[in-house]
Amino acid sequence: MKILAMDTSNQAMSVAVMADGQLLAASTINHKKTHSEQLLPTIDRLMTVSGLTPAKLDRVVVADGPGSYTGVRIAVTTAKTLADTLSLELVGVSSLAALAAGAVGTTNLIVPIMDARRQNVFAGVYQWLDGELINVVEDRHLALTQLLGELKLLRQPSTFVGSDVAKFTESIKATLGASAHFVDALANLPQAGRLALLGAQRTPVDVTTFVPRYLRLTEAETNWLKTHDDKGHAPYVQKV
Repeated sequence: MKILAMDTSNQAMSVAVMADGQLLAASTINHKKTHSEQLLPTIDRLMTVSGLTPAKLDRVVVADGPGSYTGVRIAVTTAKTLADTLSLELVGVSSLAALAAGAVGTTNLIVPIMDARRQNVFAGVYQWLDGELINVVEDRHLALTQLLGELKLLRQPSTFVGSDVAKFTESIKATLGASAHFVDALANLPQAGRLALLGAQRTPVDVTTFVPRYLRLTEAETNWLKTHDDKGHAPYVQKV
């Protein structure tokens, strides 16, 4: 299976091309948030160096959130367009799962974190079991204190991953002490190669109905609900 994988949900953008489980080419750019300018040229370059044409792809795998609203939409829109235009399979994978997949070689709970502002985070809990990454606690948008309190009750060593973890290291250590573990700077970045491996095992979705997983209301929805009753009709804000 020939796969194009992409993740623009983080500050870093990662793209990879994989064939039958073998990584052919990959690029991770961790410099500013210009994903809208960089994504298509990066895809084109990686396809060229991989010796593949887009028509030879079988599947597109995309990190479908949570993360930056704009960032998530860039990759999801691109992936949907490619899948629809080229009649490719489309698979969405949690952006948090993609981060968790970077914590290899550990039996600890794996806790990917993204900063959601105001001391809130996007986070999930994962664990490797027989070579498969299992989602132990579903991805959520929640207060950092709530997350750390729940992890403390689990009484298990936890490995934190994600470039935003550094912002919360002191709080994590203060609450969890020696049971908190951290990965190196490279493992904190999303790697589209691992995203491709996760996506190779998933069932394709319907391209026309596929939408990102924001895990919280968009700003437009929040502002609408301040002055309107959003019941009894379809949402006015479409998640595309």
